[in-house]
Amino acid sequence: MVTDIKGTTHPVEAAAVLGLLPARPRLLALGEPTHGEDTLLDLRNELFRQLAEQEGYRTIAIESDCLRGLLVDDYVTSGTGTLDEVMEHGFSHGWGASAANRELVRWMRAHNDGRPRSERLRFAGFDGPLEIAAAASPRQALTALHDHLAARVDPDLLPCTARTLDRLLGADDRWTEPAAMRDPSRSAGRSAEAAELRLLADDLVELLDAQRPHLVAVTSPDDWERARLYGRTATGLLRYHRWMADASPARLARLVGVRDQMMARNLLALAARGPVFVHAHNSHLQRERSSMRMDGAPLEWWSAGALVDSRLGGEYAFVATALGTIRHRGVDAPPPDTLEGLLYAFPEERLVVDARRLAAVLGDTRPAPRVSPWFGYAPFDPAHLADSDGIVFVRDVPGRQGVSGKHGGPPAGPGRSFRARPGDAS
Repeated sequence: MVTDIKGTTHPVEAAAVLGLLPARPRLLALGEPTHGEDTLLDLRNELFRQLAEQEGYRTIAIESDCLRGLLVDDYVTSGTGTLDEVMEHGFSHGWGASAANRELVRWMRAHNDGRPRSERLRFAGFDGPLEIAAAASPRQALTALHDHLAARVDPDLLPCTARTLDRLLGADDRWTEPAAMRDPSRSAGRSAEAAELRLLADDLVELLDAQRPHLVAVTSPDDWERARLYGRTATGLLRYHRWMADASPARLARLVGVRDQMMARNLLALAARGPVFVHAHNSHLQRERSSMRMDGAPLEWWSAGALVDSRLGGEYAFVATALGTIRHRGVDAPPPDTLEGLLYAFPEERLVVDARRLAAVLGDTRPAPRVSPWFGYAPFDPAHLADSDGIVFVRDVPGRQGVSGKHGGPPAGPGRSFRARPGDAS
């Protein structure tokens, strides 16, 4: 079998990845099956360097808070702040502790130094302001959007004053209450104030759109895009909080779905400004329906990748990452009848696999699904081999940890208890 599939493998290089595709995509997504392993982030960094230097990619987007990511972008493009400050405040989910993320930011700043703005690399977080225990208050996004409009349009057009927003928002700990993740009654998401804020947020976004000809003429492209980001984030967070307060059986499914909708809208906005390299968990980027178990219940939803693919079609490409071993997590050599087992038989430490060609070689015979003994690692689902444009296979992941082990599994969203299976999500 190794001889049969040898022709589907290539060295791990950006040119080899793009060579699997009919054309250069606007969004090139690289997934990972687990979080917190700098080996995978080092590989991501290497591919982004090649994409930037050889293929014209200018933006990298990662699974981190979209608002915090603005601090990182300011630093890499113009040197605002310090590297230490950016690593502490510019990332969510604990990603700022990663040595590989620090190296990415350092390299991007050095690459941009002295270059004209049109040639500078850009950084973006494309996740919502969501953490494991809670979702952020909508205050930052709502007030920033209101401030942007108040400084540029007739004040009579604004649906409310800044004081009204402040009164309705109340104390931020109403929104970030950790108990609300388990107990819907502890959430402020369906209060009278939250309902009014949703209407006001919608009015502010509509005003932003209605005043677009004026606003794009009197502000910079970056400020315009940030205002739109504030609008997407404010409405998305208020929707997320509404479903946190819901007691129906649909609650968890709606929460994970809203999160990926927020991701998808941010990715589509980034794609409008040029080719983007995206990195996140496989489950957020795959084309097929994502699934996982939360609190013992099965959940299914459409991932950000599936949503984006339905809009961009051939301009979206997804390359999954599959792993052989993560021995420090109890994930030993894969069984030989699994997809990972077939690839583990090769001596190379890293491979790029033409997924669709491999599917054709295998025909109706599909490898057995692998089952992980560790909840934080989701093996590749062989049933969806032809739905990926490629697979990056990493034979062994050593034990060096760039991020605290608590981030090895799903980084954000409702509380969960699950055993990883093919298709289980982050």
